[in-house]
Amino acid sequence: MPATASESIGKGGTRRLPRGERREAILDGATRAFAHAGFAATSMPEIAEASGITPIIVYRHFDSKEELYRAALERVSRRLAGELEADSGRDALGVGARSVLAAARVDPDGFRLLWRHAAREPIFSSYAAELREWAVGVVRSSMGHRVPPDAQQWAANAVVGYLVEAVLNWLEFGDSECDALFVKATNAAMRAGVKVWSKGS
Repeated sequence: MPATASESIGKGGTRRLPRGERREAILDGATRAFAHAGFAATSMPEIAEASGITPIIVYRHFDSKEELYRAALERVSRRLAGELEADSGRDALGVGARSVLAAARVDPDGFRLLWRHAAREPIFSSYAAELREWAVGVVRSSMGHRVPPDAQQWAANAVVGYLVEAVLNWLEFGDSECDALFVKATNAAMRAGVKVWSKGS
């Protein structure tokens, strides 16, 4: 019987999952391991242990540790883009915290990996930089004429930096039951900042 057809127990005691579910489970374990120890200090056997499987099964889905790390980054990036696209057409400064926090809550370790760790990894720093530039572009396009053109790039970078750090700190120290209050306060702070920049023209 093919391994992808059932959730039965394999010879080694590992529960068989459909291929797509197994891949996601491996990514979950890898993301936790990478966020805890970093890329260089994390081994494939450690990823397998974090995923509750053997290294052989990991290699059936991913050829290398680099491929796994990149896949983890791409997954959280897709989730973030999906949340922002769901709010497309609305003021990014009014919904930004909600969208970003929603993506972070689904995969907090992945969010930390993307925004806190990847930029310091030589192999993945360019990916992190490209994602940040994309986020800056989303914010800048929402500013319209509220901020002078010569200040928009700097202001958009400031908003992204503030929002990402706010969410990272909230994941670490905040109460998930107060997420709505965090979103309201963070969005208000971003709008207030843009208002100040617009008056400074």
